[in-house]
Amino acid sequence: MNVPDLHDAQLAAALQRALDNKTKPVGSLGRIEALAVRVGAILGDAQPQLRDPQMLVCAADHGLAARGVSAYPSDVTWQMVENFLAGGAAVSVLARQHGIGLTVVDCGVNHDFAPRDGLLIRKVAHGTADALAGPAMSAAQCEAAICNGRDVVSGLPGNALLLGEMGIGNTSAASMLLARLGGLVVADVTGAGTGLDADAVVRKIEVLREVLALHAEARAPLEALAAFGGFEIATLVGAVQQAAVERRVIVVDGFIASAAVLVAAKLQPHVLQRCVFAHRSGERGHALMLAHLKAEPLLDLGLRLGEGSGAALAWPLLVSACGLLREMASFEAAGVSRSGTQEPLQT
Repeated sequence: MNVPDLHDAQLAAALQRALDNKTKPVGSLGRIEALAVRVGAILGDAQPQLRDPQMLVCAADHGLAARGVSAYPSDVTWQMVENFLAGGAAVSVLARQHGIGLTVVDCGVNHDFAPRDGLLIRKVAHGTADALAGPAMSAAQCEAAICNGRDVVSGLPGNALLLGEMGIGNTSAASMLLARLGGLVVADVTGAGTGLDADAVVRKIEVLREVLALHAEARAPLEALAAFGGFEIATLVGAVQQAAVERRVIVVDGFIASAAVLVAAKLQPHVLQRCVFAHRSGERGHALMLAHLKAEPLLDLGLRLGEGSGAALAWPLLVSACGLLREMASFEAAGVSRSGTQEPLQT
């Protein structure tokens, strides 16, 4: 897919002029102003309006979880999918609170779900293979998952996509993707995930080192993605690609969602122009991931839940940024002087 450069100097200047002419000191809304300019640039509109935001939670299991890289058993993946659909998870509550549509995708959960509203079955397999025994996915499986992500997003309404995920073991996949594609030491980007203690984190790092060594030749983005997994990350890569082509605002959640953006950006760098990074999580590698992507997150609350919760929490900031740009009065319209030495302007 070709993701073109969004840079439009004329639009950027118009957005900045509009903000500078609002009834406030120049720059006084801080990073909210930069956010408004970014959203306007993504949507190609000097008066951007967000509509029908969609939270996409992609779920899958990881064969590597059997190696003890997570504090929770793999059954938690499917159990949490049921919780999402029942409305009881954090992302369910936040999506409901903020009027965000919630779609859960079974990308490769080791469980068979009954069909119901809010669930899309795009299962490539019942979980990835053990990456310590061979590639987590075949090249064909990886491509199928990416295509699924594109297809799902093309069928969603709205102009904003929020990224969420669920998959026991997926912080391991994200750590390995960052280590390989970012050229970082795996020990520096590997954390506790769902809550491992210090000794378990050391064991996790050793497992990931072995996996990286086994797949030493997997250095291209899609090769690394296939080697380390998982189906939910690959599906999110496709979702990011499709959303970028459609010029949707992409609100990126935490470490695993950022790993999907990392892969997508290695394939098509301009996808980053469409991304708003919601927060810096408490997962050890996320700060390094954001630094590698040259991304400045909106929030830093010590979150490490995943599932799109941070993206949903950041969403009202995007709504506010657009509202201020569209609705806040200009000096001229309000009859407010630009400085203490000027007379108020007449309306």
